[in-house]
Amino acid sequence: MAHTGADLIIETLQTAGVKRIYGVAGDSLNGLTDSIRRLKTVEWVHMRHEEAGAFAAGAEAHLTGNLAVCAGSCGPGNLHLINGLFDCYRSRVPVLAIAAHIPSEEIGSLYFQATHPENLFAECSHYVELVSNPEHLPRILEKAIRIAVAERGVAVVVIPGDIALKTTDVKVPAWLAPKPPVVRPGDSDLDALAGLLNAGKKITMMCGAGCAGAHALVTELARKLGAPIVHSLRGKEHIEYDNPFDVGMTGLIGFASGYAAMKECDTLLLLGTDFPYRQFYPEKARIAQIDLRAESLGNRCRLDLGVVGDVGATVAALLPKLKPKSDAKFLDAALAHYRKARADLDKLAEGGPGGGKIHPQYLSRLVSELADDDAIFTCDVGTATVWAARYIKMNGKRRLIGSFNHASMANAMPQAIGAQSTYRDRQVISMSGDGGFAMMMGDFIGLSQLGLPVKVIVLNNGTLGFVEMEMKASGFVDTAVGLDNPNFAAMAEAMGIKGIRVEDPQKLEDAVRQVLAHKGPALLDVVSARQELAMPPKTSVAQAYHFGMFTLKAVMDGRATQLIDLARTNLRV
Repeated sequence: MAHTGADLIIETLQTAGVKRIYGVAGDSLNGLTDSIRRLKTVEWVHMRHEEAGAFAAGAEAHLTGNLAVCAGSCGPGNLHLINGLFDCYRSRVPVLAIAAHIPSEEIGSLYFQATHPENLFAECSHYVELVSNPEHLPRILEKAIRIAVAERGVAVVVIPGDIALKTTDVKVPAWLAPKPPVVRPGDSDLDALAGLLNAGKKITMMCGAGCAGAHALVTELARKLGAPIVHSLRGKEHIEYDNPFDVGMTGLIGFASGYAAMKECDTLLLLGTDFPYRQFYPEKARIAQIDLRAESLGNRCRLDLGVVGDVGATVAALLPKLKPKSDAKFLDAALAHYRKARADLDKLAEGGPGGGKIHPQYLSRLVSELADDDAIFTCDVGTATVWAARYIKMNGKRRLIGSFNHASMANAMPQAIGAQSTYRDRQVISMSGDGGFAMMMGDFIGLSQLGLPVKVIVLNNGTLGFVEMEMKASGFVDTAVGLDNPNFAAMAEAMGIKGIRVEDPQKLEDAVRQVLAHKGPALLDVVSARQELAMPPKTSVAQAYHFGMFTLKAVMDGRATQLIDLARTNLRV
């Protein structure tokens, strides 16, 4: 039976289990959107910007582990996908992008809106290919889907608009989803790893996103080794909860206890993590790494032993070979350090007197306490990530998504759209910074049109906060970071979305409750302290020197009042 190339795409995606496509309509996509209209088997999620569509697809793929799809029209349309696809690529989530192209007969003629998508998407995809005729489509599409799923990454199918409209008799390819293999090291590697760990006296485990699904095994390993567990940001949702060995994160936004546990150990075991900051690794410890991807072994630090394997399967095979540790001094000291670090952070998450400043720590703590047990959180890059990492609590049912590898601004709300489109009955909360929210604010309008009850909480501190802190820590006077924001709540109301603005810490809890309880989409505009410092777990002499230089420059630049405000905000006076 004859059908169009676009019909073939939709029928193939349906066979592969795809439920929706995120995108913006355009002339070269007309065949595809018309097929969706006629066939009614796949939903078109009408975005306001293609970049947001790619972020939304990435969130769906992250949460479900299944293939998600986004689409862009020729030229600028599919170009807008690139930033979101880079995030998907670096987060290793299975996403297929349909990049419509100019008419096939015009390729190479510098035609209107002409680009070379095969080249443009090469760096952010595991597979990209141009479809030259309808008969070519089934094989390319099937291969693209298989690679996206198997590699847990991005595949791009480039199809000229006229090819999508041509009819063909080729059949929809049968879909056989590649199932992930169980990968574990050989016995000799396991014996070597057991020998290294049995010899260790002060062992620390560093756990990342590769520990997903292996929570019980990882905590049992820590019990047997007497090891504190440090987690990366992407590992937080998988390893932090119900974990008596947890000592928090390390890195620029981590805990002093996590930093110390890694720096003071004599043996470090890396589990499913590609934690990038080399300065936070120990200098003298023996280091072993378990990772499913061989290319990650030794990518960030010198290794004494690296083994390829799934974390769960490898740990299960390793446990019988280990001797239980009887000396708990190192673990007990690390846990005591964590309790103190946690208590110090919790002291900062208080409301303060009426009329005072709203501190972002207090906001994040309230959101965590009042959100549903199975809430899905998305957080923008910058200070929003800091406060989410430190104060949003995981429990095994909650999820936390962000642009944690690509570190793109403006990811949280588009990712919340993908999360809510996938899970209509779960609470989805976007922890947005004012800079990130404003950057992709157009898609906020879509929440009402799409009927998505996303809760957007905007940390309105009037600055690109993390950038400002980086400038100060490097000795620069903060420049070009201030944001002259509107009343975001009034703007939301003008769009038909519930909006609440709060400036008094005493009114914050009630405002959070109202927004989270609202049945439809809602926005909470929280006017918060600009000068809040997010201190790293360890400050260096160089950082102290540069911050001192900033204060001197600020006074010379006539900003002495800013320094007073900085002191008052962080000393809670």
